[in-house]
Amino acid sequence: MSQSPAPLVTDIVVVGASAGGVEVLRSLVAGLPPDLAAAVVVVLHIPRDAPSALPAILERAGPLPARPAAHAQRLQPGTIFVAPADRHVLVVDGYLHLSRGPVENGHRPAIDPLFRSAGTDFGAHAVGVVLSGNRDDGSAGLVAIARHGGACLVQEPADALYPDMPRSALAAVPSAKPVPAADLGAAIAALIPRRADGPATGPDPLLAAEVDIAAVDPDASTVDLDGAVASPLSCPDCDGVLFQLPGAPHPRFRCRVGHAWSPVSLVGEHETTVDVVLWSALRALEEKAALLRWLADDASAAGRQRSAARHRDKAAQAGAEAAVLRRMLTSEGGRT
Repeated sequence: MSQSPAPLVTDIVVVGASAGGVEVLRSLVAGLPPDLAAAVVVVLHIPRDAPSALPAILERAGPLPARPAAHAQRLQPGTIFVAPADRHVLVVDGYLHLSRGPVENGHRPAIDPLFRSAGTDFGAHAVGVVLSGNRDDGSAGLVAIARHGGACLVQEPADALYPDMPRSALAAVPSAKPVPAADLGAAIAALIPRRADGPATGPDPLLAAEVDIAAVDPDASTVDLDGAVASPLSCPDCDGVLFQLPGAPHPRFRCRVGHAWSPVSLVGEHETTVDVVLWSALRALEEKAALLRWLADDASAAGRQRSAARHRDKAAQAGAEAAVLRRMLTSEGGRT
């Protein structure tokens, strides 16, 4: 990517949230000081076709101005930038970069691309914060920030309305500090200006390549990532082969075109797919039974009793199969 002038900010705070995240974001920004010497960039999982009201909500909740992130916008200290719908937001050379890059864990905007870019661009001057949400988006990105010497905060899981994301982040980065929502603003302010707690690792070619994939760099290729190995799994977004990326004990997958999945998110997406398929199968069986009954009635009216009986038998079989599937889908503890 092209080099830009030196950024106006030396420290950055990147925040990721999903289900239950709006209220905790309000609490977080309410605790930030008006003279915060860092830019704040927020990703909240939102529908891809819905405009976000989050900038206005956060500006009313605290002392800092909040605005939608815009492509090529220079980062400013003491300002909150919010990812818009259907765009990843990254930080590159001190500027915001918006892209319609491949979805990650089923989301765009996703948390991991922002966190990875903050880790590679700001290193020890980055602070990553994972808040309430389902599944585990943000965990891989928080690992990237930790690897580059940045600070890692996580909403206390017991304090989160949806604790899966905070729990996953703590499992991925045991050194991350769990903090209740009411204290997050003060905890962030105490880390600015940010200095490394210890030696960071050197540049990570894999993380840099993943930033390029999210930024839609035309030269970026998933299959060329060092150590990527084809798996027997397929991508829920495009049905392509998923390549397992190196980095155990936190395996992740990308397909040829760049869609990214963690194992937890992949399982969740497949559960959704299976649910859709089973309900479609139930609909097909019930339609088959209805059509066969219509054929039976039509044959009976025409005096073709043997044909009518054969259609009724097949209708009864399809109806019985549909009943079994419906009970499985609607039973307590079954698929719903």
